Amino acid sequence: MVTTDERVNQMNPASSVFRMATAYWASQAIYVAAKLGVADVLGESSKSNDQIASAIGANCKSLARLTRALVALGVLTVDDDGRFRLTRIGASLQGGMPGSMRSIVLSLGEEHRQAWGKLIDSVKCDKPAFDEIYRRPLFDYLAQNSAAAQTFNEAMTDLTSQMALATVLAYDFSGSRVVADIGGGHGVLLDIILRSNPSTTGILYDSKAVIEGATLRVGNKGAGDRRRSIGGDFFKSVPEGADVYILKNVLHDWSDDRAVRILKNCRRVMRSQAKLLVIEMVLPLVDDPAFGTLLDLNMLVMSGGQERTKDEYCRLLEISGFRLTQVIPTLAPVSILEAIPL
Repeated sequence: MVTTDERVNQMNPASSVFRMATAYWASQAIYVAAKLGVADVLGESSKSNDQIASAIGANCKSLARLTRALVALGVLTVDDDGRFRLTRIGASLQGGMPGSMRSIVLSLGEEHRQAWGKLIDSVKCDKPAFDEIYRRPLFDYLAQNSAAAQTFNEAMTDLTSQMALATVLAYDFSGSRVVADIGGGHGVLLDIILRSNPSTTGILYDSKAVIEGATLRVGNKGAGDRRRSIGGDFFKSVPEGADVYILKNVLHDWSDDRAVRILKNCRRVMRSQAKLLVIEMVLPLVDDPAFGTLLDLNMLVMSGGQERTKDEYCRLLEISGFRLTQVIPTLAPVSILEAIPL
């Protein structure tokens, strides 16, 4: 069945191309709103344009043009008296709120935007544009730039919060004695697994810098005393002693060679009855193939990684000493690829 949008696109392809080419106008308007803290100033209240401008230190006339665009984008709504209020979409731009997208938008509007500006170089040379712009790989840059690292880690924590419940609903961890989350960031996923399974203990493993900055805000609600946090380098080794190893949104950051190195380090310490869970977007996404392919380009320009198909993950796993046993869809745009040691 042809949708209304598809019919319009077929009738006016030039207009469709123009909308696609100018899509970054909308993303930058949303980024500026997040950077200036428009949503944080509004909260659950309504304010005039002048009040918002005063609170964020912006020019009233120019801000009026931004807020008008934000209304058109569905981020704000305007009352009859000209006062602005957040929509449900706009509320997600508030920092420190459940479901917040603020840190994600900031990261996308800063380092990501710079790298995407050099997409053509990545396509020509098959190298991350990020490395060219910042003179170092992404994770080296984050290790040396605390402000960018904080925003990036907060963005990953917010994204993980949205995926964690979907993971727990899709996979039964009740028989797991020890779960190790490799590259687990601030431990959001692991803590939700532990809170849902009181007899399970956990190992959180990430770089020393990430572990030092890891927050226990979820763990303090009942799982912190059952979680060990270990700093290290998963290209060199991973901790022993778990019967379930998780790699969530880790392998897509890396080339095949480096992904295999991580997988082999996991295989090296896993007992024969242990399981590996690779949690990733699996191409093609039937419900939204465009997003998956664009995310794949994002990995190209940012880190040299890639999104992969089921067959591509299966090949990486086999090379690393695993057999793929099942692919479990979740309510989030990721799947759980379960594998066992060969």
